Amino acid sequence: MPFVNIRIVKQVIEKDPEGIKAKVQADVTASLAEAAGIPAENVWVTFDEIDETDWFSGGVRVKELRAKS
Repeated sequence: MPFVNIRIVKQVIEKDPEGIKAKVQADVTASLAEAAGIPAENVWVTFDEIDETDWFSGGVRVKELRAKS
């Protein structure tokens, strides 16, 4: 039984967290089920929402990286 844990910056999905999570999990579940040849019911997906001030890339806070983009 595959278990997928998705970590995502909380602020990226703040406009529609339930809708975005539903779409992402559906796509991940379908893709993994098809690739592995298993029933979709056997794929577990969880989300960890991380605040942009608690996530770093290359020593720089994601908050700062997002502000530059």
